[in-house]
Amino acid sequence: MTSSGAGRRGLPERLAGNYPLADTYHMAFLAEEMDRVSAEVSEIVPGATGIDLPGRPVSVVIGRREWVERNVATFGHMIEPARRKLEERIASGSRSQSAGVLAERLMAAETRAVLSVLARRVLGQYELVLPTGEKGDVVAYVGPNILQMERAHQFRPSEFRFWVALHELTHRAQFQGIPWMRDYFLGLVEELVESSTPEPGSFGRVVDEVMSRRSAGRPLIDERGLMGLFGSPTQNAVVDKVQALMSLLEGHGHVVMDRVGREKLKSQGRMSRVLKTRRQDRRTAAFFRLTGLEMKMKQYKQGERFILEVERLAGWDTVRLAYRGASSLPDLSEIRNPASWLRRVG
Repeated sequence: MTSSGAGRRGLPERLAGNYPLADTYHMAFLAEEMDRVSAEVSEIVPGATGIDLPGRPVSVVIGRREWVERNVATFGHMIEPARRKLEERIASGSRSQSAGVLAERLMAAETRAVLSVLARRVLGQYELVLPTGEKGDVVAYVGPNILQMERAHQFRPSEFRFWVALHELTHRAQFQGIPWMRDYFLGLVEELVESSTPEPGSFGRVVDEVMSRRSAGRPLIDERGLMGLFGSPTQNAVVDKVQALMSLLEGHGHVVMDRVGREKLKSQGRMSRVLKTRRQDRRTAAFFRLTGLEMKMKQYKQGERFILEVERLAGWDTVRLAYRGASSLPDLSEIRNPASWLRRVG
C-alpha cells in the first residue's frame, strides 16, 4: 500500500527514484573524494589525449533530482530562441495562445520525464552551459548512482571514481582544449532548436514518411526516435551532424577511459564489461528507441570503433586530425567507414 507521502510524489520523482545512501554522510565524503580525483585526473588527461588542458574544472556531486533540474534549466536557456519564435506566432494569430501554452507545458513535462528515467543511469556530466545559462566549466557527478554502482557490482570505490572522472575530463579536454569546439557544438544545438518549430504541412509530410518507410520495409521509428519521424529533413540533417560529432567525442572519451584505466587500475577490465552490458539492457530498449536515446547508446559503440580503426590504420596521433577544424570532423558515413575519413583528411 502506498503511503500518503509517496502518493504525493510527482511522476518525475517516481521515475528518478531514490537510493538509500543518497541522504547520508557518504555523499559528503564522495564530494571531497571527487574533487581530489578530478584534480588528479586533470594532470593525466593532457598526456593521454595530446590535448593541452587549461586549469581544472569545478567539481560538484549532486543527486538525481538536482541533475534533472539542472538539465531542465540548461535546456530552457537553449530553447529560448524557439520559445520566442512560438510567442511571435501566437501574437501574429497563427496559433491560439492556449495551444502555445499547452505545447510548452507538454514539452517541459516530457523533458522532465525522459530526464528522470536517465537520472537513474547517469554517472557524470561535463557541463558546457550552466543552469543559469552562463558558459560553464563544471563536472557534475551523480553521487547516488556512483555509490549504487560501486555497491551493486563490488567495484573498488577509489578505482571506479577515478575511472568515471577520466571519461568526463576527457570531454573537458575536447571542449576546453580545442578552441573552436564549444562554439561549434552550441551552434549545432542552436540550429537544431531553431529548426524544431513545427511548420505548415508537417503532418502531411509525416504521413508520407510513414508510408515510405512501411513500403520499403524499414522500421517506422528508427534510432532517432519520434523526433526523427516528426523532424523535418533540415532538422534530421542537423541531428546527423550532432550524432557524428558525439560519436567521435564519446568514442574518444571511452577509448581514453579504458586505455588509461588499463595502465592504472587493476579492475578496469571488469568495470568496462559491466558498463557495456549495462548499455545493452533490453529492458530499456523500447524506451530508448521511442525517445531517440538509442542513438545515444550507439554513439559509444560506433565512436569507439571509429577511433580504434583510425589508430589501427594510421596511428593514435592521427585521431587528432579530427580536431583541426569543423571541416575535418567525420560525418556520419565516415564514422561508419573510417578509411573514407582518412582518405579525405589524411
